[in-house]
Amino acid sequence: MTTNLSIALLDLVTCLAEAVDLISPSLARHHQQVAFIAYSLAQELQLTPQAQADLYLAGALHDIGALSLQERIGTLQFEFEEGAEHERIASDLLQQFPPLQPIARIIRHHHTYWEHGEGEFAPLASHIIHLADRVAVLIKKERNILSQKESILARISAQKNKMFHPELVKALHSLAKKESFWFDTIYDTNFSQTLQPTFITLNLEQLADLAALFAKVIDFRSPFTATHSAGVAATAAKLAELASFKQHEVQLMHVAGHLHDLGKLAIPKEILEKPGKLTPEEYNLIKSHTYYSYRLLQNIPGLETINTWASLHHEHLDGSGYPFKLSADKLTPGSRIMAVADVFTAIAEDRPYRRGMAEDEMLRILYSLAAKNHLDREIVELLKENLPAINDTRLQAQELAQESYGSIITS
Repeated sequence: MTTNLSIALLDLVTCLAEAVDLISPSLARHHQQVAFIAYSLAQELQLTPQAQADLYLAGALHDIGALSLQERIGTLQFEFEEGAEHERIASDLLQQFPPLQPIARIIRHHHTYWEHGEGEFAPLASHIIHLADRVAVLIKKERNILSQKESILARISAQKNKMFHPELVKALHSLAKKESFWFDTIYDTNFSQTLQPTFITLNLEQLADLAALFAKVIDFRSPFTATHSAGVAATAAKLAELASFKQHEVQLMHVAGHLHDLGKLAIPKEILEKPGKLTPEEYNLIKSHTYYSYRLLQNIPGLETINTWASLHHEHLDGSGYPFKLSADKLTPGSRIMAVADVFTAIAEDRPYRRGMAEDEMLRILYSLAAKNHLDREIVELLKENLPAINDTRLQAQELAQESYGSIITS
């Protein structure tokens, strides 16, 4: 396992964009479409390479602040309201990661109408994202894309000087002459080789910071889960340290903990917040989240170990877990630690419908799962022997996450 980790920022942003679009078929590839259209407009306008890169990133992340399915579906209305709350939330989240701070202001105003933002607080890049976003919502997946071209252009042109910057509408008409532009908006074309040289790569420390941002996008959708990934990450890293993992492996475990529930972005908030027993259909949806996590992270070179540790936390040693039905011989120590950390955090943390369990009750449940050969007994023993220190570490991490949740979601 190398200590010289180098992960492409573009790959990670694309991963998050794909994850947040999993929540509904009507949103499939929406972020990628907007990113491509915005990037194409930037090229047509001959903006600088850095401006083109920033617009691609902004397009790929523009709706990450829309935390519920209802909000996401609402953004598909063509004449969407200005000053939407999801703009502020996305901007506040992105401000916490320095490499993405330049796009925070772009996203903050990406629903501002040209007639209201001309020459004032909304930068040109925000108006580009707005136009790209509205073009994307007009595309009907069930129809031939070229057959929609004229109606889309007519709808956009009707709002020139009102919703849209007139020069951007002109640039769109120029782009629209090429059939390839329209085909590229709907097909899953891989632009990473073309775009990658423009983007930075992240070292382990930067990856850890971005993973913490991912965790907030994942968890802040509901007060039920607002601090869960922070608790899992802290617990898993502490267990790895106690299990004599190397220092860089402990850091990787912390990253994996923040990413372990990435696939839950595909699960509607209503299911995450349901206090009662899930129906079989709802439980099947929940079971999909680890599969999505694995497949999304699988596309990022360099994250192989983190993916294995993060995405297999619901596998059981006896092969009865999900989604791959892996048994003990296929589950690494890191994956086993993550499984214990996830269960421990879930039963220890406060939820809106119950208080966290007392220590004796937590240990009873953990040992019961170990007896069923679901969890690794040695790791459960390690947790028991160091319970005060581990619990303090979890609590500190979750208190910080709760403060962040309060400042971003309720501000």
